[in-house]
Amino acid sequence: MTKKVKKAPSKLVTGLVFSCISVMLNTGIAHQIALAKSINPQKCDILAYVTDTDPQGLNVRSGASTNNTILGQIPINETVQVISATGDWVQITNASNGFQGIGWVFVPKLGLTTQGYGTNGVDLYASNSQESQKVRTIPANTAVKLLGCQGDWAQVEYQGVKGWLTKEDQCGAALTSCS
Repeated sequence: MTKKVKKAPSKLVTGLVFSCISVMLNTGIAHQIALAKSINPQKCDILAYVTDTDPQGLNVRSGASTNNTILGQIPINETVQVISATGDWVQITNASNGFQGIGWVFVPKLGLTTQGYGTNGVDLYASNSQESQKVRTIPANTAVKLLGCQGDWAQVEYQGVKGWLTKEDQCGAALTSCS
């Protein structure tokens, strides 16, 4: 009988541990804890425009995940200021129309256009430094896919080539030329 009594508390503890893990997984707490540990946002200072064609607009969320609360929406072609980035998410503020405040949006729903008017185009760099290798020249006034940012540099993709644009070569307004 003594052996059964000693084993009962360890079975109880094991059962409680598995119950707690199950609750954490089912409520998404484990996902939020993992996200909180992995988020180390890069500070940014760029402008971009909304490319999301959803008639409701681009969802702005309280955090960098679709699990976070929707705070509002921003219509297509509206300009936003990007203030930080982590993974596939950027933190935005100062939307030209729609949501007012600070929130997070999915970066593939934003875009940039190159400047470089009256030139042969703009240089795309291997890293966020003009000392790095130039990986491609992009024609002036060309839409590019935004991937992220660091400081005032934008990480973009153009025709399958990824690289970095200087602030001077970025246009974050969809319906103007930024010239």
